[in-house]
Amino acid sequence: MLLLESLEDFLALGGPVIKYILLLSVILWTLVTERFLFFRWIYPGLRQQWLEQWSRRQEKHSWYAHKIREAMISKARQQLGKTLLIIKALVGLCPLLGLLGTVTGMIHMFDAMAVFGSGNARVMATHISHATLPTMAGMTVAIAGLYFTQRIRQRVEEETRHLTDMLHFD
Repeated sequence: MLLLESLEDFLALGGPVIKYILLLSVILWTLVTERFLFFRWIYPGLRQQWLEQWSRRQEKHSWYAHKIREAMISKARQQLGKTLLIIKALVGLCPLLGLLGTVTGMIHMFDAMAVFGSGNARVMATHISHATLPTMAGMTVAIAGLYFTQRIRQRVEEETRHLTDMLHFD
């Protein structure tokens, strides 16, 4: 209950843009989780199917056999990196939304200064701290997202290399 109240306070202090950052982060972490579940549960079965399909081939040395092998590897790479571009786009979008939140927060600060006068340091400090929250949130999501984007990309490369080695020509 306390966590939910803290989240509500944070969303209220950060302005309307922070809600979009939260939505993007939920989508981002859903896609990241989906990729890791794919690597764990679905890809081993697909890899086994491709290996069985290749091992059933009688002839593995012709030009056609090489092209079939390349197609299998290409399909595997495509399946492994399916949502990677979307994840990268979301990671890049989060800090931009954070900056948008900061700009809108600064506009609100200037409005408050026009109403209360520029001599009220407390009002200025409050609005500046509220304006920087979206940037902090966007950067936090983006930095964590960069780490997982790199891990997924490395896993795609490793699994592709591994499959390439397993589909040998005998």
